[in-house]
Amino acid sequence: MGSPLLATDGYKFSMAEAGWPLRQETFYYSHRKGGQQVVPVELEAHVRSLLPEPTEEDYAYLARNSYEMGAGFKAAIRKQRLIIRALPRGARFYAREPVFSLTGSSALVSWLEPLLLQLNFRIQVATQALADREAVARALAVVSCEEEKRIALETLDAVGVPAVPITVDSEGYHARVFAVVKDLVEAVGDPSRIFEVGLRAATCLQQHEIAVRACREAGVLRTSNVYLARKLGMIPVGTMGHEHVQRYGQDEAAFRAIRERRPERSSFLLDTYDTLNSGLPTAFRIIHEEPDAGDSIRFDSGDKKTQYTHAVSRAKAEGIKPVLILEDGLDAQATREFEALRREFGWEPSQQFYGYGGFIVARTMACPFTRDRVAAVYKLARTGHSPTMKFGNELAEGKQSIPGTPVVFRRRGGSGPIGLIGQEGEPVPEGYELLSGAPADTSAPVGGEQRVAYTRATQALVDELRQRHFPRASPTSS
Repeated sequence: MGSPLLATDGYKFSMAEAGWPLRQETFYYSHRKGGQQVVPVELEAHVRSLLPEPTEEDYAYLARNSYEMGAGFKAAIRKQRLIIRALPRGARFYAREPVFSLTGSSALVSWLEPLLLQLNFRIQVATQALADREAVARALAVVSCEEEKRIALETLDAVGVPAVPITVDSEGYHARVFAVVKDLVEAVGDPSRIFEVGLRAATCLQQHEIAVRACREAGVLRTSNVYLARKLGMIPVGTMGHEHVQRYGQDEAAFRAIRERRPERSSFLLDTYDTLNSGLPTAFRIIHEEPDAGDSIRFDSGDKKTQYTHAVSRAKAEGIKPVLILEDGLDAQATREFEALRREFGWEPSQQFYGYGGFIVARTMACPFTRDRVAAVYKLARTGHSPTMKFGNELAEGKQSIPGTPVVFRRRGGSGPIGLIGQEGEPVPEGYELLSGAPADTSAPVGGEQRVAYTRATQALVDELRQRHFPRASPTSS
């Protein structure tokens, strides 16, 4: 059984229409932190179980809500052709190692992101269960919904750990989300200035529905979860993610595509490469061409206060008034601080909006196994024949993604890093074996150095892309 077509974030639909839905692309899933972890499922089967099952009513709903889909998107979803390179069930992996990659039509491999990110919950349950059964029992003592409980028990069984007592407290979870959202509404003064973007932070669709219902009861009527927007009579939202800018390889081409290939208002995401030196000036240049179009700029990572101050000062000097959207890592205190900045600069409330994901959906969970705990990501690594990366203003490892078609080599003897992140087709380094796509990981774990590094092929791609986007920066080793 597959997933409803609408069970993804709204910007997946807008990016498909502003991109190349049938282009072959590669995305990969990884955890940026968390130490050694374990794969508890057969990943290829799991991925295929999530594939969308569209209906004509789905497409009609999308068309009625500013997401009319073309023939390319529909063909990509219908054909469902995927190449999956995954670590075997039971394999141990380390921070930053690609757990699996997917290659297929852009619209399809992109669509899967929010549902695939929910794998982090299963992985954390399995890892903790194998390390300390008492600790996992404490962590799972209270969960948010029946589906979360089912997933936890299924995972324990998959790794051979006896079931632990689990209490479902959906009402408590709902109450905590409601209280958090009411506080945010109080901070901004108007619930229409808030939207919910927490599908990628949820453990499952049932948990997210409880959270979104609480948002609606608190007056927030916009969500990125298109499936729940239809079910709950809310408004689906979302325009652009980092993958869209990576797909075009530069801010200007990406921003123009989102404006010129869709009739709706555009939202320009600033931080894929460099917020202040590329994203912001490019967005402003395009906004000047049609200043009354109602376009927005979106602050996502880095020092958002510095970016905000710079952007508003420059906008006032240039006589334009883009809508400002703030997301990623916001809590109630940060919201109040940005509201104070808005008032200080004389920016109208109707020109500033806030999006919340993990703060609403995950921090209110009783269970500690949240996406942020391991920093689970699903990133575009190759578009067509071109490798691509997200930098996010960081030349050090930080939040940089991995380019190309990444695979994992595991050390089986000798010395060196425990894992090497290489490229598909690259010769296996001496002392290592290819773990991605292996039928099983039966080798005994090796001692020694536990860090992960890049192979020469991967490092060469990183250096090439770094030089392309930051020509004044010198290459560094990973």
